[in-house]
Amino acid sequence: MEYLKAFIIGGLICVIGQILMDATKLTPAHILVIFVTSGVILTAIGIYEPLIDFAQAGASVPLTGFGYALCNGAFEGVKKSGLIGAFTGGLEATAGGIAGAIIFGYIMSIVSNPKTKD
Repeated sequence: MEYLKAFIIGGLICVIGQILMDATKLTPAHILVIFVTSGVILTAIGIYEPLIDFAQAGASVPLTGFGYALCNGAFEGVKKSGLIGAFTGGLEATAGGIAGAIIFGYIMSIVSNPKTKD
């Protein structure tokens, strides 16, 4: 049942992104920013935590989950270090994901042969 819940919630998040790409002139970069910011806002107002509890990886893996991790890291940073923790906590909480994205992006840039669109 856990897999089904994760699949449904994660799939719905992806469907929202696909609809935004098809129905608007937003670029993937704009949608990325919208999703991460939405994750932060939904976490700050207390809506995203129950979704994480319900769908687990289905809600934490998409880009909104990155916003959730940033927001939670900032909250924990404030508890630990005060105001400066608001800036350092989010980076501390997401450093592994950021480093992975940079490393794997670099590896893919070496092994692939990109082509420009016509």
